[in-house]
Amino acid sequence: MRKPAKAKRSLAPDPKFGNVVISKFINQIMRRGKKTVAQKVLYRSFDLISVKTKQDPLQIFESALRNVSPVLEVRPRRIGGANYQIAVEVRPERRQTLAMRWILNAVRERKGAATAAKLAEELLAASKKEGAAMKKREDVHRMAESNRAFSHFAR
Repeated sequence: MRKPAKAKRSLAPDPKFGNVVISKFINQIMRRGKKTVAQKVLYRSFDLISVKTKQDPLQIFESALRNVSPVLEVRPRRIGGANYQIAVEVRPERRQTLAMRWILNAVRERKGAATAAKLAEELLAASKKEGAAMKKREDVHRMAESNRAFSHFAR
């Protein structure tokens, strides 16, 4: 028998912008519990974005997340001894989490500059529907599209 579902914890908004989504993103950036380091990285990248584009970095961040977040993904399902990849719609919470994860993976794969500069570049690219995180989203959508034939197996 399954255990009951865990209650969702509410997250405190970040200190500078008062935004819960930014707070989640800071937690995703964070390594080894060093939250202040993660905050500095994000806020520096926001400063770089505002200097480069003369726009509100919060709007660029939100558009980047919106652009990178997937609509469909594939989930494996075992039917009659065969594994099928079934295209399913992504829940909003998971959509946001995947977008954040893909952006940060793209940032960590980039070589050279400081993390704040790489993050600023990736957020700008994602807001323009370019970059490695957008490529990942397109790959996931392409995979879901090609496996549409098995969607009748979904419950």
